[in-house]
Amino acid sequence: MIRNLPLLILAAGCLLSCNVKTLKISDSGNVFTQTGSPLAIRVNMNKQLKKAEREYRLGLTSPEMNSLFIPVQSGTAEGQMICIIPDVSLHGYKLTEVDSPPVSIVSVRPDSAGQYMFGEDGRPVLQYNYNTVYERDVVRLEDKNGFHLEFSEVTGVYLEEYLKENQKAGSDSVITSKIYSVPRSDYIHPLYGLNGEMLTRDWPDGGHPHHRGIFWAWPEVELGSQRGDLYALQRVFARPTGKVVLTDGPVFAQLIAENLWMWEDVKPIVRENAVIRVYRATPGSRIIDIAVKLDALEDSITIATRGTNSYGSFNMRMQTPESQDISFFTDETGSDPLRSWADFSGIFRDNAESGLMVLQYRGNPEYPGIWQKYPELSWLQPVFPAHGSRYPLQTGKPLVLRYRLIIHTGGEPGKEISRLRWDAFNSDLTPLYIFTN
Repeated sequence: MIRNLPLLILAAGCLLSCNVKTLKISDSGNVFTQTGSPLAIRVNMNKQLKKAEREYRLGLTSPEMNSLFIPVQSGTAEGQMICIIPDVSLHGYKLTEVDSPPVSIVSVRPDSAGQYMFGEDGRPVLQYNYNTVYERDVVRLEDKNGFHLEFSEVTGVYLEEYLKENQKAGSDSVITSKIYSVPRSDYIHPLYGLNGEMLTRDWPDGGHPHHRGIFWAWPEVELGSQRGDLYALQRVFARPTGKVVLTDGPVFAQLIAENLWMWEDVKPIVRENAVIRVYRATPGSRIIDIAVKLDALEDSITIATRGTNSYGSFNMRMQTPESQDISFFTDETGSDPLRSWADFSGIFRDNAESGLMVLQYRGNPEYPGIWQKYPELSWLQPVFPAHGSRYPLQTGKPLVLRYRLIIHTGGEPGKEISRLRWDAFNSDLTPLYIFTN
């Protein structure tokens, strides 16, 4: 049984009377319908609506297509409903309560080790490693099970940074990448493609065992005159506090996790809150939004890229696929809008192409960050802060960074659909997670 309900909707700047049962959702240029991107609408929620939403029984239907039911789910703001409008040409929708919830639910659950697995319809999407991961416990491709990590000699900047903080080692010592083989937490791995292929890599062999899937970290974290390395796991580490909030639903699953950056594993210097929101898959793609908020707990903290001229911030270490392709795009300075995205694609399994697109949010400080890639490592990132600078983390002035990941089938998406995806992410109608103090 379906019950159509009167509602108050604010969408695309249009206020509709609460006596109007049919509503229109304005999607200029079909940005949201063409890209399968989540859209926020505003609804005055009474107790009946709130109960139906909590039970996953609230959605949009269309008098033009009786079989259509579009689930909605509460967002951060009061009265905010989030939905994904399918790519069909309809003239109106009705807010509808059904007796039974939809079958497909996006979920996030802890496992026995305290890590969190996102899934949909019994298929894994990603694992967020909140607790410590040791090399013996890392998730690898099936044909890599039983793999023994090999270490190579460290040279260049890694060795130089190590010797700065470990002067007793001596420059003539035999130092290998074992110094970066450190148990770690607070990162995403594995991330899976739409057909179950593993996209990310953790604990790689060679000189970079600290690389770990998708992680947000900086090689230079300075506390006054002292320097630590959150990226390569030296002196400063992100440690879980146990404060985690989980949300399931027919539109998305969400995790909010608190970590403390611990100096020498003793003194907390930064409180980090990370939000991972995984949306249900649409034909050919899945959207994942990530937001990170950093609150300084001490004065005189700065973060920077390695040597202030290379890598650091939102890091992505991928599996190495066949026919690997890494592409970047950023509009010319002064463009309006000024779009910026990158894509990593290839054949990960079974001769089928797939990939991962990352979009920068226009509200990030110093937007857009330049793109950095190391194809030989299957590695890419949007850089923050800008080269030649150190970004101060000031008490009372949190830093918030946002990114959107889009898992997709096929190779590099065309420029037109990429533009539309960026436009959707950066639209005023996009449901961003809103941090509160």
